[in-house]
Amino acid sequence: MALVEVPQETSYPPLEEKKPFTEPAPVLVAPCDPWPRPYYLENGLRRVAPYHYTYNTYCKERWRGRELLDIFSSEFRDRPLEYYKDAIERGSVVVNGKPVPSTSHVVKNGDVISHTLHRHEPPVTSLPISVLHEDDDMIVINKPSGVPVHPAGRYNFNSVVEIMRAERGHGFNPLPCNRLDRLTSGVMFIGKNAKAAEKLSMQITARTVRKEYIARVKGEFPDGEVVCDMPILQISPKLGLNRVRANGKAARTVFKKLAYYPPGSKEQNLSEETNADRSKKEGYSIVRCLPVTGRTHQLRVHLQFLGHPIANDPIYCNQRVWGTRLGFDDADASHDTDEDIITRLSRMGKSEVADAVAYHDEMVDEYNKKKAEKMSGELCEVCQTPLYTDPGEQELTLWLHSLRYEDAGGSWSYVSPLPAWALPPDGQEGPTQVGTMDELVAAVKDENPEIA
Repeated sequence: MALVEVPQETSYPPLEEKKPFTEPAPVLVAPCDPWPRPYYLENGLRRVAPYHYTYNTYCKERWRGRELLDIFSSEFRDRPLEYYKDAIERGSVVVNGKPVPSTSHVVKNGDVISHTLHRHEPPVTSLPISVLHEDDDMIVINKPSGVPVHPAGRYNFNSVVEIMRAERGHGFNPLPCNRLDRLTSGVMFIGKNAKAAEKLSMQITARTVRKEYIARVKGEFPDGEVVCDMPILQISPKLGLNRVRANGKAARTVFKKLAYYPPGSKEQNLSEETNADRSKKEGYSIVRCLPVTGRTHQLRVHLQFLGHPIANDPIYCNQRVWGTRLGFDDADASHDTDEDIITRLSRMGKSEVADAVAYHDEMVDEYNKKKAEKMSGELCEVCQTPLYTDPGEQELTLWLHSLRYEDAGGSWSYVSPLPAWALPPDGQEGPTQVGTMDELVAAVKDENPEIA
């Protein structure tokens, strides 16, 4: 076979790259990742010394074509508008790693917004994260109330994940398998490895894991098993507000009264006077709760709809937001429209106290102002950020507790002790523990055989 010289030039057109590679937008790196974490304990609170931190976020679809300051003013409530305006002008807020010419800079798809700030985390309770069970794959904990599970919003190091990492070493990677709201206490599962965490998470998703909560609610709850099948709708994603609405997502909860304590005890008068309707001395009930579905705020919303909201709930037992009916039997929003409720709630916090009821006299008004977290009127010497006062009791505690998780097949079960607020008050008798879940499960086993 003869060798033939190949011409250097061909008639093929040059390769045209239709989707040329472009470098991703630059992002900033947090100036520091302090280790050990800057915790210190004071006055019953776990505090974090202020530190610098950079948030990075890609432009969301709803942000496209909007001015930068407008995005911060409508999407973030952590700091006043004047702060964000100054941060943009000073270059603490940048887009794609570069300062913007003005606060009216228009954000487009693909942009990365970076915000470097002197971070002030709210304190949380100094109560420890106690361990109920631990093996090679899983840790079962009793989460204190008021501590968020993951870093989010104003919380970073003051979260279950970061507190456990600080206790066990920087290389420890806790993997939460179930979620609890910040104010909810109780049983949580922390995976030590991805395989174990995924296995349990799949069980929970498949509803083959039964969950029981305990709640302290206003008034005398009805006897017997009470099944609430009302759908739940999120009426404000920004505020995280939900309510019973006919066009919401299907939801089902089984409730059963564990005990009722009539008004009269010294302990109850102190709590109920500041966290429930002072116009009625109704007493309170301890209620067992079996959520069959897992909607956001499901137990709080269903109890509110039934006329027995959690007695110290700063949102769903709040007459300033819901009026005197507190959302009772208002599935069609005929008594209070969504817009009215959102407007009332959006006014709360910051400089106003978010307590569970409207104030009725000057003495109680002053008491609640002293114990609630609000703007202190002082500024940080480093960043001039307005500072909050320490959180009050209602910012750290919700009378809702994750009491029990168990496999429907009976292979495992974990139960925490009853919280102090669920025990009988001084001078009265009542249950100090709960029985099995058989009666709760029996109420829905035909419709939901997966948990039977």
